[in-house]
Amino acid sequence: MKLYEIKAIANYLKQFNFIKKAKRVANNVIELNFGQEWSIFFDLTRGNSTIYKANKSLVNSFNAPFDAQLHSLLSHSKILDISVPNDDKVIIFKVKPKSQYKDRVVFARFELTGKYTNLILTDEDNIVIDALHHIDSSKSYRVVKPGVELEELLPFKSKYSGEVEDVEALLEQNFQKINSALVKRLKEQKLNQINKKIKTLQKALDALPNEDELEKEADELSNIGNIVLANLHQIKPYDKELKTYDFEGREITIKLPKNIVKNRISEHFFNLAKRAKSKAKNVNIEYNNLNDKLNFYSNIKNAILNSNDPYELELLVPKQARSKAKKDKNKVGEVFWIEGYKVMVGRSSKENQELLGIAKSNDIWMHTRNIPGSHVFIRTDKQNLPESLINSAAKLCVDFSTNMPGNYEVDYTKRKFVKIQEGSNVEYDKYKTVHVLKEGVEIRV
Repeated sequence: MKLYEIKAIANYLKQFNFIKKAKRVANNVIELNFGQEWSIFFDLTRGNSTIYKANKSLVNSFNAPFDAQLHSLLSHSKILDISVPNDDKVIIFKVKPKSQYKDRVVFARFELTGKYTNLILTDEDNIVIDALHHIDSSKSYRVVKPGVELEELLPFKSKYSGEVEDVEALLEQNFQKINSALVKRLKEQKLNQINKKIKTLQKALDALPNEDELEKEADELSNIGNIVLANLHQIKPYDKELKTYDFEGREITIKLPKNIVKNRISEHFFNLAKRAKSKAKNVNIEYNNLNDKLNFYSNIKNAILNSNDPYELELLVPKQARSKAKKDKNKVGEVFWIEGYKVMVGRSSKENQELLGIAKSNDIWMHTRNIPGSHVFIRTDKQNLPESLINSAAKLCVDFSTNMPGNYEVDYTKRKFVKIQEGSNVEYDKYKTVHVLKEGVEIRV
């Protein structure tokens, strides 16, 4: 960014008196919210830093020591001053953190200076509290580490001069640039993940045995068992095969199983026949289960292709933290984390039934009205959930239930007000409704 743009943004931000929320939402992106419906984002990617304005942040969660310090010192802090010192490409927030035992002043230095791009938190004595990027003496003359006094940047001379007539327009323009690049990158990542799942499911579906062939195999094995039973007297110890006639008088050679006593050979074939019969009975259930999951991920793929919102793309195919992935090793359905809440989605009728069985009485249940699809559960004991969480979960409910654009109604209520009728079919009461627009159609009033 150009120095005169940074100065204009700093002056624009002086209208605010406090920082409501400060958090990292991507590896190098910091969100500051000043109590508005929108936030200011500082993308501190080295060599490509920028500042933009947007209504929603990504759903990533970071829990490094730096993130704890950022939240503790800046969230709900009072802004004392905002400055751009020494004509450097740096915006410094001087703040008073909330609920400090003693009066304390902290400086948040947003440095947008090429290779030195960073967010550094310092105290009144210019001692580093923490930083987004720690830098030691082997990498730079300027050490950035907790407990070390921060040296000033080398003098900077800007090659550009100018004025910003409309700061909000600049911030929104910056957002459009970064958003289009981010959407493109996220789409490629998410489509790659979903295509792998679709390929795996399709392979499993193609590998399923044919029901009629299994029934035929069961009859043949049962018939062989009866032939063996009728000809036990012909079988000698260590025989590898039985040459005899079937019940229609045709010659037949039966390969005998190893390490099974003669009197148990017919039972061996009868057991194989039972297994084939059982497989034939269950193959249709497994086919429906796999096909439901395939449709589920096909709906996700369609939603990804039609989305231009990074927030929605991260919701559709989230990056799950390792600790949460380990905890959910034996999870049922697809699991998402939205605003810290666990959201479970059934990918098939079978998983919908399982989720209905394991859900707690106060969990929130969701389903699209009048169309079959995924059951969505929000794990919670709280009475009041954020409206943004309900809307995001309802959007997932629609995206995972259909790939057709349109206006949809999603009903939701507590699990204890949902009564199972048959399978995953339910009746429910004491519900509320969320209206969800799935993009792609003309809306007529």
